[in-house]
Amino acid sequence: MYKTPFQVTILGSSGAMPTSKRHTSAQLLKHGNKLFLLDCSEGTQIQLRRMKIPLMKINHIFISHFHGDHYLGLPGLLFTMHLLGRTNELNIYSPPGLKKIIKTHFDICNLETSYKIIFHEIDKDRQTIYEDTTLLVDSISMLHSIPTYGFLFREKPLKRNIKKGHIDKYNIPVNQILKIKAGGSYTTPNGKVLSNEELTIAPPPPRTYAFCSDTGYTESFTGQIEGADTLYHEATFMKEFSELASKKFHSTTTEAATLALKAKVKKLIIGHYSARYDDSELKSYLDEAKAVFTDTYIAEEGKRFDIG
Repeated sequence: MYKTPFQVTILGSSGAMPTSKRHTSAQLLKHGNKLFLLDCSEGTQIQLRRMKIPLMKINHIFISHFHGDHYLGLPGLLFTMHLLGRTNELNIYSPPGLKKIIKTHFDICNLETSYKIIFHEIDKDRQTIYEDTTLLVDSISMLHSIPTYGFLFREKPLKRNIKKGHIDKYNIPVNQILKIKAGGSYTTPNGKVLSNEELTIAPPPPRTYAFCSDTGYTESFTGQIEGADTLYHEATFMKEFSELASKKFHSTTTEAATLALKAKVKKLIIGHYSARYDDSELKSYLDEAKAVFTDTYIAEEGKRFDIG
């Protein structure tokens, strides 16, 4: 059965600072023909171009918090969109304060963008911050040194599908189709009652993607993300630095994996790894998490993960 394309592309994976080989936090989430940018660190627009992602088709940007490695690429991206003649409005979701930051930047350089920017402030946990016909996005409160939110992308349940050929076979009138798709039965002109199960097949189950940005270990949102198809959870350090991780409100590989296990998610992606780890150490980094939660993957830049 056809599923709406739902995938995440890793644009940046490094924690705190970029390295010669890695950029800081940013991801591109695609759902159908909609593109959502999650965080926007330095170099994000370069990564979008390298990966041939049409940046002008991004209409929604989500910023988790205001540490530089998560948003400092945003002013440059907004300026590029202006230079390219963007006219479509752009929606940006973040904790309070971003509108002031961007306005100050643009006022100093005497810029009025060619398009409208709509700022949406996130000021509470489990707040539905975005909704369209197929998708909902809720805030997830992180445990960090400043107000920080993750984002839970939830597909809306689809209606049931009428089995191929059954409309003609039973001469089902058009005005009954929506009722049947919503779960109703159908009574034929000769009085035979056909159950919904006889007439339809179940749609694919709705999928979820949980983006958990910078956070110390906490189980406060375990119930909110329970059963997610894919969880991205920061894992800045390996377990030997657990005290440092706690002090800096970050997580370790084993903590991210433990949360994935407790939340009963299907797949875990770990990233935001410290610049202290070079590529040769990432296998050990991954192995630590996999020892706790088998279906774990590293947020490698350029890699695409299907959700569900």
